[in-house]
Order: sequence, then structure tokens, then C-alpha cells
Amino acid sequence: MRFVAVRISWFSSPVRGERVFLGNGRKNDGMGKGSMKRRNNILLLGFFGVLLSQTLSLAADVPTPSIPIPSFQVGFGAAGSPQDVAISLQILALLTVLSLAPAIFLMMTSFTRILVVLGFVRKAIGLQQEPPNQVIVTLALFLTFYTMAPTWTQVYDNALSPYMAGRISAGNAWQATVRPMRKFLLAYTREQELSLMVRMAKMEQPKNADDIPTRILLPAFMLSEMKTSFQMGVVIYIPFIVVDMIVSSVLMAMGMIMLPPMMISLPFKVLLFVVADGWNLVVASLIKSFSQTL
Repeated sequence: MRFVAVRISWFSSPVRGERVFLGNGRKNDGMGKGSMKRRNNILLLGFFGVLLSQTLSLAADVPTPSIPIPSFQVGFGAAGSPQDVAISLQILALLTVLSLAPAIFLMMTSFTRILVVLGFVRKAIGLQQEPPNQVIVTLALFLTFYTMAPTWTQVYDNALSPYMAGRISAGNAWQATVRPMRKFLLAYTREQELSLMVRMAKMEQPKNADDIPTRILLPAFMLSEMKTSFQMGVVIYIPFIVVDMIVSSVLMAMGMIMLPPMMISLPFKVLLFVVADGWNLVVASLIKSFSQTL
């Protein structure tokens, strides 16, 4: 068995002539490069070990503030009064309405017709991204606020304001809210779409408008709005189709068959739309289409 004995000096360099005896009986004068690297590594490890122990001891002496951990509790308990139950139900109903607000806004307002017609205008001209979608949606929102203002004013005056003042109950406020909204929906729902939804629901023929359930009225109103908006879109397409036909005929007569007609007709369609003051005509037509409730 071989034994290796190494003498290490921590605070002094190796002395010339210092002997290290190996197990095989040979003598090695001085310290080699490998021994120097090992000694330096041991010194560094010892230094960092002392520094780490001092840091841990100092950190242990510093008092750490106790931070309370938050806790959440969800449960059912006895209500102190019926008003507590009513407030909880009102909060639940409000959260439900907020989650369904986009669908309600699309189904029960003029937003659908306005947005579809504005989209038809952009497609008819031949522009892909002008005006951008954000501009079209914003314009549709503001036109919706304009056309729905009389209906929403009735809802605020007859339902929301008296309820917040405590003059009417929640049930009466709901009835006062539904009444003007149903009036708006019935004013712009076509008889064909209404008959279709009644027939699909397999219910008896309603005798008057009050007998029509709201669940039947809402999809019928949406179908009517889509039909009306597509009819307006076809009317908007007609002058631009005429321009495309004229440009195509001229190009064929000149023998320019390989030249795309859309590339030539696009500036003429934009010029026609600008000269005819197209945006004012489209917006005026949209607002006039809701004249029954304005």
C-alpha cells in the first residue's frame, strides 16, 4: 500500500529544499505546480467558508419582521336581515349582467346593423384595411349611442333613477327597463322573422305584442337586423359595381386584357365616394333607418 504525506504551510511559502517523502521511498525536493494549485484552492475555500459563517451569524442576529399571510374564506352563514340577502343577490345579478354585457349590447341595440353596413362600405370600395377595424367599430359605437339615446333615457328616467332613489322596488324597476327595450325591438323586427321564431318554438300564435316572449323577440330582432343590413349593403355595392364594369370594358376595348381591372378602378371608386360625400350619405341613411324611435 502506498502512502502520500504532504506538508502544507498556510501562512508561508514553501521553503526551497523542503522534502516530501513518498510511500515508495523516493524524495521530491520542493513543491510542484499541482501542489501550489491545490493549496490555493484550499485557501480560497477556507476564506469563503469563514466569510459565509460570519454572514450567517450576523443574519441570525437581525430580527426578521413577521409578515401575516392573508387568508380567504368563502362560506355560507346566517344573514342578519333580509336586506343582506337582497344585496348579495344584487351583486350576483350585476356580475352576471357584466359578463353578458357584450352579447346584450349586440342583441338589443342598433350596433349590428351599423357595423355590418360600415363593413359593406369598405368592401364595396375595395379597400382591405382602410379605414381600420378600430375606426369602424368606434364609429359604430358612437352611432349606436346616438340612435339608442331616447330609449336609454326612458330606461334611466323610469327605472334606474327611481330605483336608486328608493321610490320603486327591484321588480318594478325591471319591468320599467324591459318595457322601452321591447318597444325598440318590436319597432325594428320584421313579421317574417318573428313568425319564423314563433313557429320554431312551437307555440301558439300571439294575439298582441305583449304576448310575445322576450326569448322569441331577441333572435327575431337579430335576424331582422342582419337582413336589413344586407339589403343596405347591396344598395351600396351597386355604384361601385358599375364603375368596375366600365373600367373592365374600357380595358378590354384597348386590348389590355392582362391588366387587373381592380387596380385601375380602385382610385376611381375612392374618388366617386369622396365626391359624392359618401360617409355623410351612409351615416344619414343609417340614422334615418331608426327614425321610429328617435
